[in-house]
Amino acid sequence: MTETPTPTPPSDASEPAEGTAHLAGLTPRQIVAELDHYVVGQHDAKRSVAIALRNRWRRLHADPALRDEITPANIIMIGPTGVGKTEIARRLAKLTGAPFVKVEATKFTEVGYVGRDVESMIRDLVDLAVGQARDAQVERVQEPARARAEDRVLELLVPSSKPKPVAGGLGFPLGGVQAGAGAPAEAASGTNGGSDEDDLRRRTLEKFRDRLRDGKLDEREVEIDVTLDKTTNLQMFGPMGLEEMGINLQEMLGGMGKTRKKRRVKVPEALDLLTQEEAQKLIDGDAAKEEALARVEQAGIVFIDEIDKVAGRQQAGGGGGPDVSREGVQRDLLPIVEGSTVMTKHGTVKTDHILFIASGAFHVAKPSDLIPELQGRFPIRVELTSLSEDDFVEILTGPKTALLKQYAAMFESEGVALTFTDDAVREIAKTAATVNDEVENIGARRLHTILTTLLEDWLFDVPDDVSGPVEITTDDVARKLDGVVENRDLSQYIL
Repeated sequence: MTETPTPTPPSDASEPAEGTAHLAGLTPRQIVAELDHYVVGQHDAKRSVAIALRNRWRRLHADPALRDEITPANIIMIGPTGVGKTEIARRLAKLTGAPFVKVEATKFTEVGYVGRDVESMIRDLVDLAVGQARDAQVERVQEPARARAEDRVLELLVPSSKPKPVAGGLGFPLGGVQAGAGAPAEAASGTNGGSDEDDLRRRTLEKFRDRLRDGKLDEREVEIDVTLDKTTNLQMFGPMGLEEMGINLQEMLGGMGKTRKKRRVKVPEALDLLTQEEAQKLIDGDAAKEEALARVEQAGIVFIDEIDKVAGRQQAGGGGGPDVSREGVQRDLLPIVEGSTVMTKHGTVKTDHILFIASGAFHVAKPSDLIPELQGRFPIRVELTSLSEDDFVEILTGPKTALLKQYAAMFESEGVALTFTDDAVREIAKTAATVNDEVENIGARRLHTILTTLLEDWLFDVPDDVSGPVEITTDDVARKLDGVVENRDLSQYIL
């Protein structure tokens, strides 16, 4: 059996630039250019997040005496639904590889009520970062893990003829051979024969290894032990969760929910399963946690959506209304955004340098309806504009993940080429803008409902009744949508 190389330990996660390594070559202008590939318009919002992101890199390379004093400039995005608020934040996180979590402000309740407390957003962020760190370590140890998996598969394909050691003796079953009763003589007589046998086995294993790597053993089946995880995720609600007490319920339960089961699988699947198992043995869980905690503190991004729903005005007469105190949720958010220490099952996290991006439509409430202390912690306010007909045309065709490209890819999977004429694209955009103006402005999400309605017949008929190319023209758009758009009552329910 070949020697398995020892995996190199992960780099120290405490280095200043660990959390922003992806940003080293990205200036604000380049960040905006990257966002332009996915989000149409909203240049002011892109500029603000690009500056905030670059400022994190600048802070980590500033004078160490001032580094801890430089706090992030949190952002409030104001604009109607469907104009790109969430997409900007999500693409920003993917661009940098930073830990990112999106939460709804409406799901939090004031301490003392049943529901999620605001610290859970930080715990979710840490869980995600730990998963990212473990995945990165698994990626780094793939080569040694694969080598170990090959060794285990070869042991199954070419089992050793030597007896396996058992608990009672030196390779002999309990009670099989008594000490001093012929065992030394057998061992001495078989020394040379054992060496020849080992050489033969080593050559055989190497031949089988070559055949394994060439795919010549892919149809063979082997029996392996796999681990089945039957544990369930438990979530604690209330003002005092187990994590706040520093207790990790999963670690307390240990491997109670894990069982081993024998499965008979083909060699390629066995290699994949055993590679995953060996990779889990090679990674350093403690190092992954340390790296994750550092990345959360230095590069974490929390996106708080629907912040306007907890910014309602105080009613006349001092009544709080039917909702659980929305101002209480704001007060609970304040220390997290200001900077505090949160206890998680992986360790403590300081939130001082986490970037918070809040968003809301603010149709009823205004940013000034937030409590003054929270307003002060979101110094940058960016207003996103409603989408025009030209914006809809660009959304349909421009981005890498444009809607028309997505539908074309789905039709292509059925062997059908889907295309749209330029006039048809313009008509779809015009329809979306009209319905948004007359019914309810839901931004770019209107395009999803319009395209689904427009393509419904083709989506149903492919591939049974339609096998050739499909071209959508203005006549098709008019035939499918004009009646619905003109009937306001139908528009409310269909589009």
